[in-house]
Amino acid sequence: MAKFFLRKKAGDRVINGHPWIFGNELGDSEGAFEAGDIVDVYSYNGSFVGKGYINPASQIRIRLISRDKNEVIDDRFFFNRIKEAWQYRQSIGYVENCRLIFGEADGLPALIIDKFNDYFVIQTLALGIDKWKPAIVSALTEIFSPKGIYERNDVPVRELEGMPQQKGYLSAPFDTNIILNENGLKFHVDIVNGQKTGYFLDQQDNRRAIQHIVKGADVLEAFCYTGTFSMHAAHYGATKVLGLDISENAVATARRNAELNGFQDICKFEAVNAFDVLKQWVKDGKRYDVVMLDPPAFTKSRENIQKAITGYKEINLRGMKLTKPGGFLVTASCTNLVPPDMFLKTIEMAAKDAKRKIRQVTWQTQASDHPILWHVPTTQYLKFLIVQVL
Repeated sequence: MAKFFLRKKAGDRVINGHPWIFGNELGDSEGAFEAGDIVDVYSYNGSFVGKGYINPASQIRIRLISRDKNEVIDDRFFFNRIKEAWQYRQSIGYVENCRLIFGEADGLPALIIDKFNDYFVIQTLALGIDKWKPAIVSALTEIFSPKGIYERNDVPVRELEGMPQQKGYLSAPFDTNIILNENGLKFHVDIVNGQKTGYFLDQQDNRRAIQHIVKGADVLEAFCYTGTFSMHAAHYGATKVLGLDISENAVATARRNAELNGFQDICKFEAVNAFDVLKQWVKDGKRYDVVMLDPPAFTKSRENIQKAITGYKEINLRGMKLTKPGGFLVTASCTNLVPPDMFLKTIEMAAKDAKRKIRQVTWQTQASDHPILWHVPTTQYLKFLIVQVL
C-alpha cells in the first residue's frame, strides 16, 4: 500500500480530525498506486494518521476513511459502517425515511444514501467511494432487503473527480414514483427526476416547527418545490395556503400532494418566478399572516458568496414586507458557504431595510439524521429560522 506524508505545517487540520487532505498539504510519498486506491497517510515525522482513497485528479487529493492502522478496508468494512449508521438513526427516532449515510459525518466521505422506506438512493461523489459501489449495494441488500436501489450520480461534482454523470438502477428495475409518509402526511417522490435524490429529507424536522404559527393563518410559501411546507401548514390548521415555484413539474407534483392529503381546497399552487412576483406583490400591498421562504442555494462557489448574501437579503426583505405586523417569517438557507452567523446578519440587515423589527421564535439546522461534526464545518449547511415580524 502506498504511503503519503503530510507537510510539517499543513497537517494540523487533518490530525485534529478533518478527513480531507488537499494536494498542497502532501509532501513525500512511497509506493505505487492507482487513482481511487486506498493509501496510508502519515505525519511529517512518521506517525500514522489514517487510511483514505486517493485521486490525483481531484483538488481533495485524499479523503480519510479510517484512523485505525490495523483496520482492513474491504466489503465488510462498508457493511459495518452502514449498519452502525442505521443503528444510530434508529436510536434517535428515524426508522422510515432518513439520510442513512451523510458522507464525512458517517465516516464515509463523498457517499450519500437516502432511505425512503424500502427504497434507497445512492450518490457516490468521489472516485474512491465509487469503486466500492458494489460493496455498498451488497451491504444495503443484506441489511434491508430493499424493494429498490437507484443511483442519482447526475451531479456536476463528479466531473471534478474525472467521473461521468450518470443515473440508473443498482437493483432490479422498480417503479421509481413512490409515496412516503412524513409527520402524518403523504408525499409523492420522483426518484429519477426529482431534485437531488428526489426529496428533501433535511427539512423534515423543521416542517414540524411551523405547527403553532400557522393555525388559522393565510400562508404564502415561495420556492415551494413539491409543496411539503405548504402541506404541513394545511395539516396544522392554516385556512389558506398559496405556494409558488418556477418549475411546472414541481407545481404539478405539489397539486398531486394536495389531493393525496385532501388539502386541494386549502392549498393552491402557481408556476411563476417567485423573485418577480414577490417584488410586484410588495408594490401591490399584499400581506400574509405567515410567509415561508426556502430558496435554492444562491451560490455553489466561494467566489459568489457576496452575490448570494445580496440574494438572501433581497428575498427576505420582500418576505418581511409581505408579512402582516405580528405575523411570522419562516426562512432557510441550504448552502454551507453561507455560515450561520452570516445568514443571521443578512436577516438582520433585511429587517433594517424593511423598517421592521423581528423577534426570534425558532433557530435550527438540518434534521438530526444529517449529523454535524464540529471539526468538519461543511457538515453543517442548513439554516432554518422563524421570526415574528413586528
